[in-house]
Amino acid sequence: MPAAPDVTAHPSPNCGPRRGGLRPRLIVLHYTAMTSAQAALERLCDPSAEVSAHYLISGRGEVIQMVEEDLRAWHAGAGEWAGLEDINSRSIGIELDNRGDHPFSEPQMQALETLLPGIMARHGIPPEGVIGHSCMAPGRKIDPGPRFDWARLAGRGLALPAGDGPLPDSVTTETFRAAAQAAGFTAPCDDDTLLDAVRLRFRPWGRGPLTPADLAALPAPIDAPRAGV
Repeated sequence: MPAAPDVTAHPSPNCGPRRGGLRPRLIVLHYTAMTSAQAALERLCDPSAEVSAHYLISGRGEVIQMVEEDLRAWHAGAGEWAGLEDINSRSIGIELDNRGDHPFSEPQMQALETLLPGIMARHGIPPEGVIGHSCMAPGRKIDPGPRFDWARLAGRGLALPAGDGPLPDSVTTETFRAAAQAAGFTAPCDDDTLLDAVRLRFRPWGRGPLTPADLAALPAPIDAPRAGV
């Protein structure tokens, strides 16, 4: 396991207890969509903004903790993953300083790769529990976006890789939706939005109508986190 990163504490008031005894079973990755890490930090700590995250990673690789991991940060909002709601109570939120229109920096990715293993170990979160904001809120959110290197994380055992099975002869919207839901994409959305969400996570270069390659990119069905834990 990589050495733990240096973490600077900057507490945010925007947090509270996890509801119903829930514990972290997911890690949700975001981009800030702001001009700088400082601007993002100020917003994530502004009581009037009513948003926060557990961690913020700057483009220079600085790791700032705003909310303790045992508390509920306000980062995910409405959505669903693997049939479960209240993602804020079930997750750790990590914000990456990025506008969404440029690559993520090497120091930032390295910092993320040193931060994730510790969180995953502390809470027993497997690679399939590391998701994007777009995965649980399709159509409403697109972060961390098409420029985020999910394959790099997967290669380090820090996220689930795309499927590598044989290319099917054909695919329908029904078979694709069933496979996507089995992989965790259960938030209500129309067919085009679901395709966009799956591509953002597993096939960001995909364009045009649904193809067999989109179905093949989906991983095997995951075990959903149990309700109440």
